[in-house]
Amino acid sequence: MTTTPPGVATKLAEYRQEHLLQWWDELSAEQQNSLAAQIESIDFATVQRVWQESPNAAASLDAGVDRVQQSAAPKAVVLQPSSEADEAQWQRAAEAGTHLLADGKVAVITVAGGQGSRLGFAHPKGMFPIGPNSSRSLFQVFAEQILARKRRHGGEIPWLIMTSSATHSETIKFFEQHDYWGFDRNTVAFFQQGSMPAVDASSGRVLMSAPGVICLSPDGHGGLVTALKSSGLLDRMAKEGIESFFYHQVDNPTVIMCDPALVGLHTLNDSQLTTNVVKKQHPMEPMGVLVDIDGHVEIIEYSELDEQQAAGKDASGQWVFWAGNTAIHMFSLTFLEQLTTGDGQLELHVARKSVDHIDTEGKLIQTSDLNANKFERFIFDALPLATTALIVEGNREREFNPVKNADGNDSPATSRGALSRIGREWLATAGHSVPETATVEISPLTALDAKELASSLADGRVTVGELIKSPAEK
Repeated sequence: MTTTPPGVATKLAEYRQEHLLQWWDELSAEQQNSLAAQIESIDFATVQRVWQESPNAAASLDAGVDRVQQSAAPKAVVLQPSSEADEAQWQRAAEAGTHLLADGKVAVITVAGGQGSRLGFAHPKGMFPIGPNSSRSLFQVFAEQILARKRRHGGEIPWLIMTSSATHSETIKFFEQHDYWGFDRNTVAFFQQGSMPAVDASSGRVLMSAPGVICLSPDGHGGLVTALKSSGLLDRMAKEGIESFFYHQVDNPTVIMCDPALVGLHTLNDSQLTTNVVKKQHPMEPMGVLVDIDGHVEIIEYSELDEQQAAGKDASGQWVFWAGNTAIHMFSLTFLEQLTTGDGQLELHVARKSVDHIDTEGKLIQTSDLNANKFERFIFDALPLATTALIVEGNREREFNPVKNADGNDSPATSRGALSRIGREWLATAGHSVPETATVEISPLTALDAKELASSLADGRVTVGELIKSPAEK
């Protein structure tokens, strides 16, 4: 057995968390090292401060009501083109983005810390098979998009993949099994988001699930900033000349990776943080929405709105809460650097949860009571911290078809259906009519858009028959 590492006991005593060492002498050396590492990773000062502030729920609720009342439809928005002038603006932006991609100034961040539990899939969500005909995984779809972008534009595009403790090892193994789909492994980096402890809501004591195991959970997608910094990737990207990051979540296979127009709009407008939004399908659609509040761009979560508020309109007759967040962003590197220090750090949010834990005698307590506070950060809290934030309206049918639910809306069925529909539309543009009963799947390596597909078909590099599958073949 090893003695308690220097400073650990002192650190715990300062924050009245000495109980974490109660079973120290009963643990193996490996378990002791693991527990010490868990303790060292926790920012107890922040945990204590946020826990102490959390009982003021009434004030938080009042603040939420005030935010809704102060909200206005966002003004700094680049809408989908509807005129020749708009088309020209988007074309200029696409040209600028193309140059930046050619010069190797853009990296991709894929947030892949979640598991496919809600889909009945006991693996990292990025491994979920989504290809309508091939069952390509989400990871493969993204990999092929980035490879195709690199081939088209000529510049290097580093791919940074944020995992969690639950997905890290299996994700790396999956990439290795598929030989990284042809990537130079030096251009792919995995980094793990941080964790935060669950604490007893009444006492602030950090909970344990076993004598050597603290109840930890991922610190949210807002943990991205700290994880990039602590992993050394932020400094590495700066040295490699990266100026901006294309950010997306792992559940949307129709995202347009490194869309040159979005990249260009972000840079031409000197934006620190650019967000892709789509028009909500109905007022109560469960999407966070971007709004202007007191001169800043912020997000109002759908849970903050009742039905009447969600359907509210401004003087022009437009929905105030129309701009649904797709979780597709562009970040400038300098802005992310600002978010790693001082007042720029993202806020910790508290959620009351049921957490099973051991008591002072080591007995497992299973509970349905909301007995604990969990903490997480949200990446969209960076919006009001940006001096310049831009909103860009995306084409919903083309680029936002996520896989979130096992069935119904935003499910594997609707997402595969969208991939197939996009393929049929591209074939129609190229002069090939395909029955709606047939499924179509176009690898990004075959074509990134309708124009490239038409060229590939004309040159004989691919045939229509290779891209479709009839109902009888399914």
